Order: sequence, then structure tokens, then C-alpha cells
Amino acid sequence: MTKETDLYHPVKSLLEAKGYEVKAEVKGCDVVGVKEGSPVVIIELKLLFSLELVLQGINRQNMTDDVYMAVLAPDTALKRKNWRARQRGYVKLCRQLGLGLMTVAPEPLPQGVVSVLLDPKPYAPRKSNARKTRLVAEFQRRKGDPNTGGTNRTKIMTAYRQDALRCAQALVTEKAMKVADIRKAAAVQNAASILQKNHYGWFERTARGIYCLTSAGHESLAANKEVLLISRDQRQDKK
Repeated sequence: MTKETDLYHPVKSLLEAKGYEVKAEVKGCDVVGVKEGSPVVIIELKLLFSLELVLQGINRQNMTDDVYMAVLAPDTALKRKNWRARQRGYVKLCRQLGLGLMTVAPEPLPQGVVSVLLDPKPYAPRKSNARKTRLVAEFQRRKGDPNTGGTNRTKIMTAYRQDALRCAQALVTEKAMKVADIRKAAAVQNAASILQKNHYGWFERTARGIYCLTSAGHESLAANKEVLLISRDQRQDKK
């Protein structure tokens, strides 16, 4: 069975090949490399990538900027599949924290194989104005707060879905209506697009520019009464 100590010699050999003098277990650090004219290198060893390892790496950053985390390279098909699914997220996290990341395969002996996935460097996130604009626009278009934070496996009530529900509500007592009348009754400017695209299957076109509500639309209205009440109350408050 592989042990954390099995990762040491491959990592030591890598640093020594780069001209570092390497020693183990110095002041609580698994691996320390010292080279004249270069920053001290600290490497923490673990069999698995974990929060504990990340916290260790962060803790070592008060001694040097060159901190790596080294984990055992996956050695079975299933482990390799799981690692590939998570590697991108791991690398992104390490990049944001300014930590380096490497995998270590202890065999073939004596040096094994060390793959450096990321070198540590200061991280300055690039802001996306487009994403921020879309975030604020969605926030402002939503009526009330129809969702609960932390929800998963549940449909999110987006501003688009709220608009579609208001269009459906305008049709609930009518056999069919013109798009212009639905737009006015629902107070939804993009009503024509919602009706034409019909993402949720709530609407049916009966003639050019005329729509009626499907059974799926009636069911959605019944299931979302609270959201519709919020929208109605807010329109009344504005008046």
C-alpha cells in the first residue's frame, strides 16, 4: 500500500535536478528545497487532494511564495476518471490561492514520475463586465425573492420564467388572445418572444399572432401561485 513517504524521493529528485538542496520534515514542512538566489520551495505531501492539504499549503505561504501541494497520481482506471473530472477545479482553486500543484507516481523506481500541473504565482482575477451586467440585469428583473439559497435539484425561478408565468396568467380566463393584448395584460415587454419560443410548452398558437394556454400552462400556474402573488403585489405597490 502506498504511503505519503513514498512520494518524498520522487519529489526530492525533481528538486535536486533543478539545483536545490532538499531536506524533509523541517519545522513541520514535508519537503523543503533551498537554492542560492532562488526562493525557498516548500512541498506538502498527501495521498489525496483535500481541504486539509489546501489549508496546509496556505499556512506555508507565510514562509515563502513557492508552495506546492503534491498528491499521489491516480493508479487505476476509475481513479484516473475521477481525477480528470476534478482536476480542472483543483487547478483553478490552486491558481486562485497562489499555490502550486503536482502529482506523483512513486513507480517506476527509483525516481518515479512527477507531473507539475501548476507553478505558484500571485493571482489577480480578471473581472468580467459582461457577466456582471447579466448578473445585475437578472437580479433587477426578478420580482421578489422566489428562490431559497442553497437549493439544488429544483427548478430555479428565473426572471424569464416569471415573465412566462405572467403571460400564462393573462390567458388563464381567456380562450385565446392577441400577442399585443397579452403583452399589455401581463406587463411583459418580451411577451412575443416568450410565446413564439414556448420553452416550457405552456402556449399554443391558434392563429397568426393569437395564442391560448395549454394544460401544462394551467398546471404551472397552479404550482406557482405564490410567485404570481408576489408579482401582483409589487405591481399594485408601484401604482
